[in-house]
Amino acid sequence: MNLTEPQHPLLAIVRGTDADAALKTVLTLADEDITAIEVSLTTANALKVIERARDALGAHVLLGAGTVITPDDAARAADAGAGFLVTPGLLDAPLPDLPVVMGAFTPTEIITARDRGARAVKLFPSSLSGPGYLRALRQPFPDVPFVPVGGIDLADARAYLAAGALAVGVGSPLIGDAADGGDLDALRLRARTWHCALTDEVTR
Repeated sequence: MNLTEPQHPLLAIVRGTDADAALKTVLTLADEDITAIEVSLTTANALKVIERARDALGAHVLLGAGTVITPDDAARAADAGAGFLVTPGLLDAPLPDLPVVMGAFTPTEIITARDRGARAVKLFPSSLSGPGYLRALRQPFPDVPFVPVGGIDLADARAYLAAGALAVGVGSPLIGDAADGGDLDALRLRARTWHCALTDEVTR
């Protein structure tokens, strides 16, 4: 499976205070056919969550580590079984041989991210711009895979995909309190709603 394939329009971002709940959240998302999942390294015992999720899910789910800030973060995430890395901003350091979704916002940062080997650009924080900004960026950067992240609800997500985003990264509007020990049944319902809506968007 390829991080930049369009059949993964939703990148679920799991961030929580309870490691067991975070693992259950990842497994629940995968069970509901959400197959691109990022576990933020700010999650309690995040590396163990990634390791256990990878053992449980095998290779059919794209499982990555987010909030990667240092080379040590990247190396430890790779050792835990992360299949890709997501950074909140530009990272200029030797990284493991994994796809990197690098955070950027301005055109200069986007150029820098690509020069540093980013497989895709995390447009962050997208709440400061909106789909119109992405549409404008697609003019000078038609070949850059963009993944907007930050404050995206379902209506925003569909608008970003229509504007040319490869995928959208979504945290709390999708995850809710599940990764803190909250309601997994409610998570299932949200996951089904998001999956159906965004799959429909990219197949139009």
